[in-house]
Amino acid sequence: MTASKNAEITRGKPFKKGHPGGPGRPNGSRNRASIALDKMAEGEAKEIALKLIEKAKDGDMRAAELVLQRVWPVRRGRPVTLSLPAIETVQDVVTALGLVATAVGAGELTPEEGASVAAVLEIKRKAIETADLEARIAKLEKERSK
Repeated sequence: MTASKNAEITRGKPFKKGHPGGPGRPNGSRNRASIALDKMAEGEAKEIALKLIEKAKDGDMRAAELVLQRVWPVRRGRPVTLSLPAIETVQDVVTALGLVATAVGAGELTPEEGASVAAVLEIKRKAIETADLEARIAKLEKERSK
C-alpha cells in the first residue's frame, strides 16, 4: 500500500468529543432476546408460575428460591434508627461519627449501615466547611474593601 491509500483510512478516534457519531440506543429500549422471551411466555406466565409454586411446595429448593425472590425481593437497605446530636459544626460531625462507630461495635448497626451513615455525615461536614469558608471569604473581602 502506498502512503496516499493509508491517508483515506480513519484511525484512532474518528469522532469529535461530545459527538459520538450516532443517536445511540434509545432510553428504555430492550434487546431482541428479552422481547422474544416475553412473547413466548406471554400466554404461559400464569401456568409457569403455578408449576413453579407447585415444585416449591414439593420441596424443590431452587423453585422455592425463585418464588421467594419475586415475593420477597432482596432488601437494599433499611431505615436506621440512631440518636445523633444536632449537627451544626465540624465538631458535631466528629461526635456523631463516634456514636456511629459505637453503634457498629455494639452490633446495633451493620458495618455497611455504619458506612452509609458515615457517608451522609461526611457530606454534611463538607457542607459545613464550605459554608464556613464562604463566610470567612466574604468577611475578608468586606474588610479589604474598606
